Amino acid sequence: MADDFKPAAWWLSGNFAPVTKETESFDLKIEGALPLELSGVFMRNGPNPDRAPTAHWFMGDGMLHGLRLEGGKAKWYRNRFTQTERRTITGDARGPENILNRRLSSANTALVRHAGKIYALEEAHFPYEVDGELNTVGCQDFGGKLTSPMTAHPKVCPETGEMMSFGYSFMPPWLTYHRFDAKGALVQTEEIPVTGPTMIHDFAMTRNHVIFMDLPIVFDIQMAMSGSMPFKWSDDYPARMGIMPRAGSVADLKWFDVKACYIFHTLNAFDDGDTVVMDAARYDKMWSKGFADAPGLMSRYVFNLKTGKVTETQLDGQRACDFPRVPDDRLGLKHRYAYATATGEPAGDDVVFGTQVFKWDLNSGAAQACDFGDGRHPGEAVFARAGKDEDAGYLLSIVHDDNTNVSEFVVIDAQKVSKGPIARIALPQRVPYGFHGAWFEGA
Repeated sequence: MADDFKPAAWWLSGNFAPVTKETESFDLKIEGALPLELSGVFMRNGPNPDRAPTAHWFMGDGMLHGLRLEGGKAKWYRNRFTQTERRTITGDARGPENILNRRLSSANTALVRHAGKIYALEEAHFPYEVDGELNTVGCQDFGGKLTSPMTAHPKVCPETGEMMSFGYSFMPPWLTYHRFDAKGALVQTEEIPVTGPTMIHDFAMTRNHVIFMDLPIVFDIQMAMSGSMPFKWSDDYPARMGIMPRAGSVADLKWFDVKACYIFHTLNAFDDGDTVVMDAARYDKMWSKGFADAPGLMSRYVFNLKTGKVTETQLDGQRACDFPRVPDDRLGLKHRYAYATATGEPAGDDVVFGTQVFKWDLNSGAAQACDFGDGRHPGEAVFARAGKDEDAGYLLSIVHDDNTNVSEFVVIDAQKVSKGPIARIALPQRVPYGFHGAWFEGA
């Protein structure tokens, strides 16, 4: 399908380029067999910069792509812009008159369901509620209690139903922690003292703790005023991580110095006696020479809460990856299995997707890969539960084929990743590369 957008930058060309139409198709053709257990909606969020100029791929207006699965059938596919207040602005949403308006979200990064509501998220603004049909319901500030930005990566506890979140800002308070009860009410807000205006994309949660990452990607006002991506690497900014009880206060916060690095996405974290263990896709350095100066590698941090010591270990030093995931019902609990998507060789400022989806057995160290072949790039692989064993379920992803310019939805048996997809659905239009997906059972 031809796009009527003239590319001007890497994020406006190839499969990064936006699609301009909202569309839908019903009763899609399936190659293979969709598992009957899959009943719900798969959604994928991502930037779709249909209104020039955009300073970076990260800043495009949000677009949701969704598939409804039920009874072994793909009932529908559709795509919809997240209809935020930002889309009503005819000028630059980054202008001085708009920069502190938390309602001007692109809502382009991730999705979460909490207390029966689905939110489309990005990290500089308030969340936007959407429904299972991909319609935008509206901006959510939780009764006026939310006054800071909210991360794209809140964590919902599978045991208590609480949601832990945070927001970072380019001006004080630089980092604010939020805790929501199981009914969706914001019940705790704590200002977290970090060194300066650091970019904190993600964090981690255990059964008892939250982990903040105070790392050396910092906001640069001059870059922001010039209209470019306003973050850069700082050799002078100390790298550390802070651990606090989920319902605790700053008085309970413990900081651990770590080697300089950056982490976009954590896999998971868990408590283990006197230690807290966190796994993540770790980059040695970013936004210094280009987007990534080195590949992201699956790594483990072990924090000893009694001695104050931290150890850092590479779990896999060969497979470059990001978008690490565990099943949602393992968040904050000890995990055995990890899933992630391959990344390609760093190429200047470009984001490069790989051709594989990985699975690790962290008990044995064994790894599997589903390789889609040259020019075929999967996005984040989302786990859909279908059984009691920790890895009993399916991985859901959207794959783009550069050779044919066709996107397809794939289903992989999470216990047999190397066997490849058990079901494939060619989608009625190209799906641009995006960020994060979610599986909403029964939605």
